[in-house]
Amino acid sequence: MSIATRKGDQGQTDLLFGCRLSKSHPRVHALGAVDELNAALGPLRVAATRAETREVVPQVQRWLIALMGELATAPGDEKRHAERHPECISTEKVTWLDEWVAKLEAGGALKFQGWALPGEAGVMTGAHADLARVACRRAERLVIDLRGTEDEVPNLEIMRFLNRLADVLWLLARWEELPTEPL
Repeated sequence: MSIATRKGDQGQTDLLFGCRLSKSHPRVHALGAVDELNAALGPLRVAATRAETREVVPQVQRWLIALMGELATAPGDEKRHAERHPECISTEKVTWLDEWVAKLEAGGALKFQGWALPGEAGVMTGAHADLARVACRRAERLVIDLRGTEDEVPNLEIMRFLNRLADVLWLLARWEELPTEPL
């Protein structure tokens, strides 16, 4: 089976369970932004110099796949999705990110003066983390845009997860830039 199905040639794409939407639909924009975020994490994962970054990033990437599954589920198909794909963004995952915020802050990721200028420290991994952070903020905004519409994502933990993930990515950027040894 080829990846080139030609089904999208007219500007539509499939969600899970056969629902078709325009590629310019707000849900598809949110889904695409999360996919971009996951791709932006790839260079950080490959180049990470700190053990903490190497621990956080792959786990987050796996969870982003689950998050994309939730976004790729049309309203009304949530129960079907949950039966087939029990992994979802949960309070526990947000708590895990909260714990990383605390670890990185306690370890010195906040030891800088003024505004953090991406790339200023000359550390490529810090720049990668900052790029992933802004991709995360875009994904967060696009998920929030779905609120109050017929396409609202019922799992409110997704917004909390993306918000906290952006905080963790900001801290990981500073962490990667630290000249001292990690925790």
